[in-house]
Amino acid sequence: MTDISETDRIPNPGLDRFTGKTVIVTGASTGIGRATARRFAHEGANVTMVARSADDLKEAARDLPEDRVLLLCADIGKEEDTTRVVRETVEHFGALDVLVNNAGIAASGAIDEMPVKDWERVIGTDLTGLYLMTRAAWGALKTSGGNVVNTSSVSGTGGDWNMFAYNAAKGGVTNLTRSLALDARDSGVRVNAVNPSITRTALTDGMFDNTELVDKFMERLPLGRPGEPADVAAAICFLASADAGFINGVNLPVDGGLSASNGQPPQA
Repeated sequence: MTDISETDRIPNPGLDRFTGKTVIVTGASTGIGRATARRFAHEGANVTMVARSADDLKEAARDLPEDRVLLLCADIGKEEDTTRVVRETVEHFGALDVLVNNAGIAASGAIDEMPVKDWERVIGTDLTGLYLMTRAAWGALKTSGGNVVNTSSVSGTGGDWNMFAYNAAKGGVTNLTRSLALDARDSGVRVNAVNPSITRTALTDGMFDNTELVDKFMERLPLGRPGEPADVAAAICFLASADAGFINGVNLPVDGGLSASNGQPPQA
């Protein structure tokens, strides 16, 4: 397997697709959110980085231009927090052009064993939190003619064993993306999503400790390696850019070719 570091994948600092644009990234302290926020900043954007931990946010924002980065602690599952994030972003930077709904958690277990509180926690963050954040940002995005990029998952396009709560939440994100793209007609707002497969993040640390499980994943991935946060960040920034100006309502697989398979095992 080939490791691709975030530093290796950050574009040339001269690339400035987002100069003068303002972006909110939720779940910005680690993994995909961290890589995405940093890439937007390297491409010239003003970036509001949102997460629950102030210390983790400070570490994620290291070396970024202080005048173009706003760090906000918030729980996106709370309506008042999402409203505050948008309000403080617009007050600080003057507008909002892109919302990246990336914050997410997972839980596994059988339906007759998982505590109700775990179901509520996953749905509350991954789906309700995304709804609340988008609802709070909608007016500002209509004003700017901006766009939304959601982090869904290949788990939002098909089922996984023992992951029903996560599947339900990400399936909701996948179809909510399509629905919002329709509802945004005539507003100028685009709504898209990325659907990653296995990616090296804090959420998947436990998986990578299981060598046998990782090997099974690699058998299914034509590229033969897991995704890196920078891989997904690149796709998110593309969908948010003017280069994707006629792309709307799309759930883009960022999965190393996993979804190209019909599910049958390799025969050679």
